[in-house]
Amino acid sequence: MQSPPPPPPTGRFAWASRNFRIQTAATVISGLGNAGAPIATAFAILDGGGSTADVGYVTAARLLPTILLLMIGGALADRLPRHHVMVAANLFSAVSQAALAAVVLAGEPSLWQLMLLSAGAGAGYAFFSPASGGMILESVTPEHAARAFSVYRMGLNGSQIGGAALGGALTAGLGPGWVLALDSVCFLAAAALRFLLEPQAPQPQDPTAPAAKGGGMLRDLREGWQEFASRRWLWVIVLQFSVLVACVSAVESVYGPAVAKERLGGARDWGLAMAAFGVGLVVTGLLMARWQPRRILLVGNWGVFLFGVPALALAVAAPLPVLASAMFLSGVGVTVFGVNWMIALQQEIPAEAFSRVAAYDELGSLSLAPLGTALAGPAADLLGLSGALWSCAVVSLLLSAAVLLEPQVRRLARRPADAPAPALPAPAATG
Repeated sequence: MQSPPPPPPTGRFAWASRNFRIQTAATVISGLGNAGAPIATAFAILDGGGSTADVGYVTAARLLPTILLLMIGGALADRLPRHHVMVAANLFSAVSQAALAAVVLAGEPSLWQLMLLSAGAGAGYAFFSPASGGMILESVTPEHAARAFSVYRMGLNGSQIGGAALGGALTAGLGPGWVLALDSVCFLAAAALRFLLEPQAPQPQDPTAPAAKGGGMLRDLREGWQEFASRRWLWVIVLQFSVLVACVSAVESVYGPAVAKERLGGARDWGLAMAAFGVGLVVTGLLMARWQPRRILLVGNWGVFLFGVPALALAVAAPLPVLASAMFLSGVGVTVFGVNWMIALQQEIPAEAFSRVAAYDELGSLSLAPLGTALAGPAADLLGLSGALWSCAVVSLLLSAAVLLEPQVRRLARRPADAPAPALPAPAATG
């Protein structure tokens, strides 16, 4: 005899399904570790006598497998139960971070060890991210999308505040290895929670069914590409972010820790600056839960103008309070863009192709990030640290202005909640 389904939630958060609550809680837990891990990795290299270029190489090693595997992750997330994909990815990341922690705690890790184990974390993320976005999409109804995405981001970003501050303090007090070990434990806890998730609807493809002629994963990827390439607003912004993310990654992963070590208080101060970034994310999440702008991409891109502000503060050797304020403004911009971007994807992309399109989105956005971080050290040697930071800031501002030349970006409007959901086109007949 089947047990009756649990009663629907009531009260202020009645719109939040069980899956949404579990996914948000798991994201908060994994976010606590993830926020501190980049700080710990950077200072494990710098404190061990490594150079700014070495930090860039390790960061690039983490990003490269993400780029190479994202499309496979997106296709699997649209074919298999998404929560199973997320659990497996979390467990893999837990193992890779535990190994990285062990190497750092053992003392004097070699550069190749740090690069190899960081690549494991990047591989786990490649399978996790497309499935996670699709799971959130399934968990809420369109009329509550803006509120749900804002609350989800507030949970993620709130964990970043605590995780960055805690990661910086633990790195300075106990050493980076313990922060990486904490990240592994957080991944394990998140996997345990996500194991409780349930698919809300059958997946559109049955992986046990025979594939159609020319079908299978390649067909899935072609369909995802058609959905992606047919929307000019989508690929124009992804093209913008391919360069923008390379600049931001260089600033946050390479230049920021280097400036903090040279001019500020090291890991502790950089952790506080990253926590200020998280405060900006959370405060703006409260606003975005209520604010529903009509021109979603136009408003979102105004937030992108703030992405380059931390590079400006670092370039002029601003004191910690000014740097923290710049990081706060950057966090504001990330949430303004991120919530509006998720709303645009939800209303314009068919649910059955969402993970594949999200994978193409992330693939394009991250495509130049390994190159940007790998070249960050040589660029600082050539231009000086301040010159490299000024270059990142100027490029970020120019890209934010250039994307507004695309009419679809300026005009894409929020649809009514009762508007019909987009669907995949019927497959073409074959002879």
